[in-house]
Amino acid sequence: MITRALRQGLLAGAAGGVAMTLAEKAEQALTGRPDSYVPARVLQRLTGLPERPGTQPPPVNRAMHYGQAALLGVLRSVMAQAGLRGPLASAQFTVVRITSDQILENATGVGAPPSTWPRRELVVDVLHKAVYAFVAGAVCDALAARGGPGPGQRHAALRAGRRAGVGPLPRASAHGR
Repeated sequence: MITRALRQGLLAGAAGGVAMTLAEKAEQALTGRPDSYVPARVLQRLTGLPERPGTQPPPVNRAMHYGQAALLGVLRSVMAQAGLRGPLASAQFTVVRITSDQILENATGVGAPPSTWPRRELVVDVLHKAVYAFVAGAVCDALAARGGPGPGQRHAALRAGRRAGVGPLPRASAHGR
């Protein structure tokens, strides 16, 4: 399962990163919001690359943006392989994507907690991260579905509907194929 999740997650995360970039560019064309160089600054601080004021090198910005998107896609793929699929799983993953950004940005001193941001910036960021999470999730879910239901889905199928008291799957049935 791990090799499959890694391969599928990197692909899905990259697809989500492309979708998020396209959504950002469309939003920027409508609102006039400038490019953000936060990803580049975070990568510079994490790796010890030299920092410069103002505009950052686009390749550094893209490396952080797409690298983080691809790596986080692996986590969404693990979710899908386990049986956490669909819009609810993608909504949960949106929070993971935002949290990942905030940990890196705040730990490096590049960003501040979202609670201190202007509301408009916060809304825009959440919407872009949701685009990423739902596109990456759709790709992960589609790829994982080719392998059949995950353990969580097999467990849920033991008794239809929302029910308490359903014991765990037998150990031999719980592991992915």
